[in-house]
Amino acid sequence: MRVLVTGGHGFLGSYVAEELESNNHEVLKFHKDEYDLTSVDDTNCLLYIFHPDCVIHLAARVGGIGANKANPATFCYENLTMGTNIIESCHRHGVKKLIIAGTICSYPKFTPVPFKEHDLWNGYPEETNAPYGLAKKMLLILAQSYRMQFNSNFIYLLPVNLYGPKDNFDLDSSHVIPAMIRKFHEARVSSQPTVTLWGDGSPTREFLFVEDCAKAFVKALENYDGSEPINIGSGQEISIKDLANQIKDLVGYKGEIVWDSWKPNGQPRRCLDTSRAQKLLKWQATTPFSVGLEKTYKWYLDNSK
Repeated sequence: MRVLVTGGHGFLGSYVAEELESNNHEVLKFHKDEYDLTSVDDTNCLLYIFHPDCVIHLAARVGGIGANKANPATFCYENLTMGTNIIESCHRHGVKKLIIAGTICSYPKFTPVPFKEHDLWNGYPEETNAPYGLAKKMLLILAQSYRMQFNSNFIYLLPVNLYGPKDNFDLDSSHVIPAMIRKFHEARVSSQPTVTLWGDGSPTREFLFVEDCAKAFVKALENYDGSEPINIGSGQEISIKDLANQIKDLVGYKGEIVWDSWKPNGQPRRCLDTSRAQKLLKWQATTPFSVGLEKTYKWYLDNSK
């Protein structure tokens, strides 16, 4: 199939493109300065020119807790607008299948662990990333509405926090794993006695190696045509404090960790029930967490000079 990947040059998108090509699909990509997906005209022009069979929508405005707190309107507006434009344009141009990347941030703040897909509507998301999470969750409703009214084959996946080589290591916008890797590495190199991390270390998170996630999206393209959202994750939970210690040991930092409890913790716990993905996509994560972290750190070392 001819598959257009929005965000195809980004972190997850580059891996999805590689996985598609390895499965003999034709991959169509574009740079974000070529087409502005917040523009209706640009989005329609993109679909008209590329004329794909299917679209995988990964383009998004993303970042960690700090970036979400500093830019709530931008995160909400751009993600909602891009997704809305893609959905409408795919409908107008007769795209056979659209796969939309949702976010774990859409779940309510106090969702029981493990998160099940039917829990999505049982409360308000954690406040620091609620604008982003709600914008992405609205795309699920929009996709299901187009399916009901127009019989559109629009799919919605909920990937958990991703990590891996080629991640964003910018401390102003990165997520927790790349941020910790950079902080501990720079502290080791410069012999800093302490590293300060946000919160108190008590929240838990689940992480998925980016290559595993890419395989899930291609499995959904090939195997799934349903209306219900599907969690994409490893199903393994780790506390931020344990994560910090694991990365500290990996990097070889010998100093102390200082927890800044004045900074927000974010959602108290995150861990997904991935049974629906195993059943409907015939997919499950295979990369051990320690192996994924080693590959991520090695990539950082090779590309941070």
